[in-house]
Amino acid sequence: MSVTVKAFDKLRDGRIANLYTIENQKGMQAVLTDFGAVLVKLLVPDQDGKLRDVVLGYDELEKYEDNFDMLGTTVGRNVNRIEKGRFTIDGVEYQLEINENDNNIHSSMAHGFHKVLWEAESFTDDSVSFTYHSPDMENGFPGNLDISLTYTLTDTGALILSYYGTTDKKTLVNLTNHSYFNLSGYETGNILDTIVWINAEQFTPVRKGIIPTGEIRDVAGTPMDFRKPRAIGQEIHADDEQLKLVYGYDHNFVLKGFGKGLRKAATAESPKSGIRMTVYTDLPGLQFYAGNTTRDIIGKGGVLITKNSGFCMESHYYANSINTPNFPQPILDKGGLYKTTTIYQFT
Repeated sequence: MSVTVKAFDKLRDGRIANLYTIENQKGMQAVLTDFGAVLVKLLVPDQDGKLRDVVLGYDELEKYEDNFDMLGTTVGRNVNRIEKGRFTIDGVEYQLEINENDNNIHSSMAHGFHKVLWEAESFTDDSVSFTYHSPDMENGFPGNLDISLTYTLTDTGALILSYYGTTDKKTLVNLTNHSYFNLSGYETGNILDTIVWINAEQFTPVRKGIIPTGEIRDVAGTPMDFRKPRAIGQEIHADDEQLKLVYGYDHNFVLKGFGKGLRKAATAESPKSGIRMTVYTDLPGLQFYAGNTTRDIIGKGGVLITKNSGFCMESHYYANSINTPNFPQPILDKGGLYKTTTIYQFT
């Protein structure tokens, strides 16, 4: 196991962003940058032992400074959508920026956690830890929040994301990693043949604006039923209202066993490469996004990134939970500890 560090490039404001590479004994590599605590590359051996980079991304730091589609990013303080950008904690209403239709998405597209330079506090032979201090009322959120994110790569092929946070005022905290995976390799085209299983009997349907209705609906008899493994593309174009609203899959799945610690949330497997990814998390939901509205842009190696080039499996509290009392709540109390783990295991 080893960690190496080198300069990535200069940000537009002149500061230097670095690249951190963790490599295990099998040659698997995770390449990270302190800008946005982004996962830039993830090289995984396929069924023939060839290393394939299985996440979408860019060669240029400048593109990460734009990065409308959030490739590889750490999203915070809140991932996903908040209706009308408003929420209330202890009787005080907070207003966030309106940046998608009439709602807020991903806290701030211009100034969220994916657009700041994190501190690389420490790194060992198998991990890199990034920290960020988010001041009171940054992007409209109350409380000073100190966040730590550690990426660990094991010799058994697991990429572990460990999040910790503390605050001096009751606040909302709901972080995730927004990597787009293509288990055949980032350069191989669409992901519609990827075989997916999700450990959920229910999902949260959405209405216009991709805001959850508040209902928790059974997946049985719908295109959301991934209880038996099947290809992403098998029903993505089905005549279904939920699919039509978001042009495919961009839905939260209610994971079984919330409150019981880490458990298996999902699997995905490429029939081309034989690479299999298993996701574990202690969080209540998994946002499964099939890249339905990904914009055309040139990514790593000059490869065109476009619709369905990659899929996301984002562990989180459900979208708009803060305004939906029957959903699990992403609240961190003063003096409390935000602690959550998500694992991407590759075999």
